Amino acid sequence: MFMAQDSRKPFYLEISLGVLLVILLASILILASVPPISKDALTHHLAIPKLYIKHQGIYEIPFMEFSYYPMNLDLLYLIPLYFGNDIAPKFIHFSFALLAAWLIFDYLRRRINLTYALLGVIFFLSIPIIVKLSITVYVDLGLIFFSTAALLLLLRWIESGFQIRFLIISAIFCGLALGTKYTGLVTLFLLTLFAPFLYSRYKQATQHGFLKAAGYGVLFLCIALIVFSPWMIRNYHWRHNPIYPFYDSWFNSTDGVSRIAVPQVDNDKPSVSLFNYRNIVYQETWWQIALLPIRIFFQGKDGSPQYFDGKLNPFLLFLPIFAFFRIREDPQGLRKEKKIFLAFAVLFFAFAFFSRELRIRYISPIIPPLVILSVFGIRRLVEVTSRFGSRSIRNIGLAILLLIFSFAFYLNAYYLLGQYRYVDPFHYLNGTLSRDDYIDKYRLEYPVMRYINENLPLDSKILFIFIGNRGYYCDREYIFDMINNRSTLHQLIKTSDNPEKILNEFKDTGVTHLLIQYDIFNRWVEENFNSGDKQLLQKFFKGYVELLFFKNGYGVSYLEDLKS
Repeated sequence: MFMAQDSRKPFYLEISLGVLLVILLASILILASVPPISKDALTHHLAIPKLYIKHQGIYEIPFMEFSYYPMNLDLLYLIPLYFGNDIAPKFIHFSFALLAAWLIFDYLRRRINLTYALLGVIFFLSIPIIVKLSITVYVDLGLIFFSTAALLLLLRWIESGFQIRFLIISAIFCGLALGTKYTGLVTLFLLTLFAPFLYSRYKQATQHGFLKAAGYGVLFLCIALIVFSPWMIRNYHWRHNPIYPFYDSWFNSTDGVSRIAVPQVDNDKPSVSLFNYRNIVYQETWWQIALLPIRIFFQGKDGSPQYFDGKLNPFLLFLPIFAFFRIREDPQGLRKEKKIFLAFAVLFFAFAFFSRELRIRYISPIIPPLVILSVFGIRRLVEVTSRFGSRSIRNIGLAILLLIFSFAFYLNAYYLLGQYRYVDPFHYLNGTLSRDDYIDKYRLEYPVMRYINENLPLDSKILFIFIGNRGYYCDREYIFDMINNRSTLHQLIKTSDNPEKILNEFKDTGVTHLLIQYDIFNRWVEENFNSGDKQLLQKFFKGYVELLFFKNGYGVSYLEDLKS
């Protein structure tokens, strides 16, 4: 084992960092202590477990494409939801951030010292995207933890002289990452290649070395897939595709192009490249697209797909560079590990970059390796500055470094304070806002959902039209109008010659009510129908649709003759 020998440990600095860490954890817990309002939580991560509870078991939900995703963490959310608590899932999700932070802490404490380990933990937990994920019911923090554990265990495999148990445990964690989110497929691909490469590179040459190295790669792959296999078996049983809805054309060639190959685009059209997509959708030039690997560290913005739907810290780009400054001074084992961290981060990002839908959450497993390299970069800068000739110059240099590092943490703190302005947890926690009032403030469709829950018959079935598929707060059965990027209502209008036929089609599917976001719906009608279609739709709404409740642009209507 190799360890950096930093004998002087400023105790006061460790105490200060410990206090900052406690403040940071408390701040995140307060932000998480409000009802869920995030889109993916209401469409997926809470909505599906709620349906499972209502159905008293896991069942296929064909109109929800995302119900076929792996659900390791979502199943954990079943437990508090069963007892009527939908805030506790946020704490479950946050716990995986703490586990990932512990992995970072343990690694840095062994490689450097306690001070730098605490610095790494605070930096990681305060990164804007980590804060955002920590206060929402998503699954990305689970993916981050399992992927980081798999990577670090692979390093332990090398450090231990290639003891097989570390490779097996690494593969198990990789399988758990796969079972958390399909992005884990990238982790699986990279680490399956890493295993034989690292063995052949760092193990002394022996007879049959190539076959043994390849065997380790196959072993890693098989164990990871065995851990992931329950979700593959489920999807193959339901859709004859173990990783549905991805690559569906490979497994079900008669279905044509994969249903999610081009989100928000007709599935019969071929996929477009990253450059064409961003040029068409966001009007970005070639040089703006080429700079995406740098822009993603500077231009992140919550809720904006163009700006990566999240925010990183630009120092995650700069500080790792200094981890490789004078790298020959590092022990040989540490040099290996730095290169492996960098290779994992670069290759993982490359997969996300060329996938066209570049979101920070999709590259989140690279954050812990970048944090570790950043801390190594900080340490190297401090070491180099401490070697300056005179004491006064050293002090000036260290003061400048302190200002730079402080600015890096200031960016994180500024984002955290901004979340307090947006989330506004204290008005809910002190009782100024009730639960319903709090949700009303953020989800404009919630008053209509409340009306549905309080007034519609228990056997109602509602068709959601342009409400973003946010069905968690609806206690009646519902289906989506948009299935596989095609509108059911659009097809009915195009294939019907009278409003009665449209009504009969709804009867056959059991739909009793329509829930519509009218601002979007009206624009959609204007852009997608000719005059004849518009007249048919108008006759249908005038003759058979009765508006029951309307607020904030959302309305729920009853199909009058459905039960006659």
